Amino acid sequence: MSGLVFLIPIALLMGLAGLAGFVWAVRAGQFDDPDGAAARILLDTDAPLQKPAIARTNSGSGEA
Repeated sequence: MSGLVFLIPIALLMGLAGLAGFVWAVRAGQFDDPDGAAARILLDTDAPLQKPAIARTNSGSGEA
């Protein structure tokens, strides 16, 4: 029973620290754009790869 005397205040302090961290993150704007990163991966903003030009040479196969 004496262990609860230490564990309950420690648990309350850890909970309050977590709550304070969450409130700080909200006020700092950490959650302003939660959908932006998720939708950004679906956008194709990269330039398409260009295929190298194939040199057309006449191999002398007799076809014109």
